[in-house]
Amino acid sequence: MRLPVLRRRSEPTEIGGVVRLDRRTKNLTKRLNPGEIAVIHHSDLDRVSAEALVEAHVSVVVNAVPSVSGRYPNLGPGILLNAGIVLIDNVGPQIFETLHENDRIRLDGGNLLNTDGEVLAEGTLMTVDLLEQLMEDARAGLSDQIDAFAENTMEYLREEKELLLEGVGVPEVRTQFEGRHVLIVVRGYDYRSDLDALRPYISEYKPLLVGVDGGADALIEAGFKPDMIIGDMDSCSDSTLRCGAELVVHAYRDGRAPGIERLQELGLEAVVFPALGTSEDAAMLLADSFGAELLVAVGTHASLVEFLDKGRAGMASTFLTRLRVGPKLVDAKGVSRIYRSHVKSWQLVLLVLSGLFALGVSLAFTDYGSALGNLLLGRWNDIVYWIRGLFS
Repeated sequence: MRLPVLRRRSEPTEIGGVVRLDRRTKNLTKRLNPGEIAVIHHSDLDRVSAEALVEAHVSVVVNAVPSVSGRYPNLGPGILLNAGIVLIDNVGPQIFETLHENDRIRLDGGNLLNTDGEVLAEGTLMTVDLLEQLMEDARAGLSDQIDAFAENTMEYLREEKELLLEGVGVPEVRTQFEGRHVLIVVRGYDYRSDLDALRPYISEYKPLLVGVDGGADALIEAGFKPDMIIGDMDSCSDSTLRCGAELVVHAYRDGRAPGIERLQELGLEAVVFPALGTSEDAAMLLADSFGAELLVAVGTHASLVEFLDKGRAGMASTFLTRLRVGPKLVDAKGVSRIYRSHVKSWQLVLLVLSGLFALGVSLAFTDYGSALGNLLLGRWNDIVYWIRGLFS
């Protein structure tokens, strides 16, 4: 597992700021302002959540639980430290009763103090040396995680074999997938760079655009309009939900769909798709079941490292879903790393000169070109005679 290279920094001096807190990190990142203190409840902090905190430019992250549980070497804490963000770890779940939104606190090592200097909570100041030791210990747990992943995969296969093999349970939708390319966007790893790299493909092939929860916002931010939005609808903005895309709520296998309540409050209609696994799996199965010719995935989970870093047992479904869709699936992850459109200056000059040469040749063999050439030659001779007159 490739982990970020940790850069050692001097321990921070006393620091303080305004508190924002939420047990769901992805909800909290929408409210954060630069320089604030983010209080989270996130065991095994993953890469996507850590990158969202970095993008919010927080000064401190306070985690109520261990950021590294030891199950596997997760990527999030190293990303925070490399970005210069202070991480106070394992202060305890009671912090959500002790602190309130907009409180001001300051830090003293791993202690959280109010403005009067009273200690509110005690945690561990995460350092590079401590994190490296935790990562080393966590690597020993990888074999157990792989065993658990294999067991979850078999359990999912037993529960969803009819859906995987025969498409039983896929709801009817109005979006026409038959014979179309489908671009499925998840707000995951490298989604921005991959979307940018795929702009020529999107322009040429006009694929159906499917946003998975926050992936629909990613499409809007990139200047595209999603044709379908699928997920539990907790990470997508109201304006995006109202963009006119067909809405498919990913529900639990027993039919419960918490996301439908939000849509009803917004006055929007949706199709319900009960299925185990993740919403990105549901999107792939839906498109494949209705005859999509090609599936292009952006920001989805593609490797064992990413499955583990997601920290969900349900990620086993993604492995089997990818087996189901087979050769139809093209993963855009890494496209931005192997494809760059670099146009060098000498290439532009050569292109311009080639165009001028072609224009000159075409003009030389037409009456209009001959007349234009004679006119230009006459003007050139006039300039030469004028210059000579200056020195005679």
